[in-house]
Amino acid sequence: MSTPNGFPQHSRACPSRSAEGGAVQDLHAKKAGKAAKKDAGDDGVLTFENPTSVDASLNESVKLLPDETKINLKTKSLTPRPPRKPRLERAASLDEKSWRRWRRFKTSQESLTDPNETSSSNGSLQEATLSPLTRGRASPCHPCCQQNSSHSSPDTLEASPTWKSKGGSSDLGKRASEFSSAFGGILRGKAFAGGKPRLAQIMPARPLPPLEFNVASHTLRTANRIDSDFVDYRHSSQHKFGRVSSSLSDSRLHGNGMVYDNCSTESMKSTFSLLAPIRSKDVRSRSYLEGSLLASGALLGAEELSRYFPDRNVGLFVATWNMQGQKELPVNLDDFLLPADPDYAQDMYVIGVQEGCPDRREWEIRLQETLGPHYVMLYSAAHGVLYMSIFIRRDLIWFCSEVEYATVTTRIVSHIKTKGALGICFTFFGTSFLFITSHFTSGDSKVNERKLDYSKTIQALTLPKNVPDTNPYRSSSSDVTTRFDEVFWFGDFNFRLNQDRETVDSILNQNPETDVSKLLAYDQLTSEMSRGSIFKGFQEADIHFRPSYKFDIGKDSYDTTSKQRTPSYTDRVVYRSRYRDDIHAVKYSSCPVIKTSDHRPVFALFRVKVRPGRDNIPLAAGQFDRELYLIGIKRRITRELQKRQEQKDQKSSSICSIS
Repeated sequence: MSTPNGFPQHSRACPSRSAEGGAVQDLHAKKAGKAAKKDAGDDGVLTFENPTSVDASLNESVKLLPDETKINLKTKSLTPRPPRKPRLERAASLDEKSWRRWRRFKTSQESLTDPNETSSSNGSLQEATLSPLTRGRASPCHPCCQQNSSHSSPDTLEASPTWKSKGGSSDLGKRASEFSSAFGGILRGKAFAGGKPRLAQIMPARPLPPLEFNVASHTLRTANRIDSDFVDYRHSSQHKFGRVSSSLSDSRLHGNGMVYDNCSTESMKSTFSLLAPIRSKDVRSRSYLEGSLLASGALLGAEELSRYFPDRNVGLFVATWNMQGQKELPVNLDDFLLPADPDYAQDMYVIGVQEGCPDRREWEIRLQETLGPHYVMLYSAAHGVLYMSIFIRRDLIWFCSEVEYATVTTRIVSHIKTKGALGICFTFFGTSFLFITSHFTSGDSKVNERKLDYSKTIQALTLPKNVPDTNPYRSSSSDVTTRFDEVFWFGDFNFRLNQDRETVDSILNQNPETDVSKLLAYDQLTSEMSRGSIFKGFQEADIHFRPSYKFDIGKDSYDTTSKQRTPSYTDRVVYRSRYRDDIHAVKYSSCPVIKTSDHRPVFALFRVKVRPGRDNIPLAAGQFDRELYLIGIKRRITRELQKRQEQKDQKSSSICSIS
């Protein structure tokens, strides 16, 4: 058998070769090895001292082959010529290059699809990276030789005189390229026939470091921080309020498994800013007028709710204060609206006032000035001298429904509405809220009158009007508090302590700190709520502050006038919910630093669970009091500038005297 190019087949490639031919082949291979002198270099180039002897040995080896091989063997007479170029380098053919690229791609695919199956890395490397000196390219002389020829070792290829004599003439260089094409075809045939040459899996020398799942950088902080020396919001909220994620984060990035460190977060911020990116198709499809509870892209749906509140809990500040009709307002309201504990402000602020100041607008401006530019007044209403103002973070105004309010007068004959109730309601995402501030009948012994005020309020307060009830099956037409998911009732309820002044003073002197459990044993409201005669279904957080009534104006002492009124917990905040554990009271306290009234302000902090809603409700569409916002911010800036100027003047006017 012969190869297509006329050269004898490799000695180990065909098992049908006779023993005599093998011995002759080995003998002439030794002769050719003595005649050739290998130049050891990095480029693998062969040079020959006597190319004529190499050609002669080649012809003799052909003559000594068996007769049946000579019949099919076609050889050409070779005229030895000295090489023109002493340095010949073998270049891979186009077919072999394409095969190499296909082999690398096939190997990577197999490693990915079959990671459990391993192969010898040495064998794979030896097959794939044979040196130019030892690469064989011979067609099998027999079908059974096809597999053996492809598995021949480099030593066998190197022992053949065919490969040792490839520096003799230009014809040999031409035939070398032909053999290169033939060898590439053989290897491609083997690879496509089902062979799996590939590299073994490479395992890391040591375990990889764990990824840090913290995408919050120093710039991605909440916008409503109070002080400059604030701790990390994640740790603070996790231990105190159960809210672990910032409302500025995009939950969809985390849901897709993306993890960013500080550097990548900064680069993302430069591309998308701090706002979540909006896809063009969402802008085209979202109408904000209709939708379902879990519809993708709904304004009040689950996706939008999770983006702003990943834990679905909103922070709520509720406060009540009987101002006693004083014209003078406190110089600073920071301690009232922004207490030092907790470190972070809330998402909503609801402030109810009884016997409010004559200038209601001035009071609202002061509230806006204190809360600053991060908050806007969603709504405010009044019923005589009963005021209520609702402030909300400005980026949450789009998720509120239309705001509705109603009033109830408990005094039949009165031109000045000092006693009664004021209610404001709206839906935030899918949770409906009702806020009621009341001023009940005063007097130590008028408990029944106060219970009548409560009954009249829940029956006569006509809410909601246009905004649909989120759960009408659990509503009652005779009780307004059953028609909303979350209800907060606060005000001057005027319930007193059933004890004389001396006894109350002695208890207060014995427990100057926060132990007021003995006083609460005489509290009228606590007793009536336990009986179920008032505020049915409502709860109140534990009280750990001193009575909020009645103080001497501008002082910390209780009533020193001739009436000697008994200190009492007249100002209260109670709450109820349709669903269990939806409202969690965080703090319940008073503000003793504000002394412009005979009442101390009382406030409570809550964490309220919010549910996704429907887009088919009347929305407020981002409405807020813009004029109030601008006035409050201008005052805030003016106040800061005046403070800086005063500090500058104080430094310049200081005189250092040396005696």
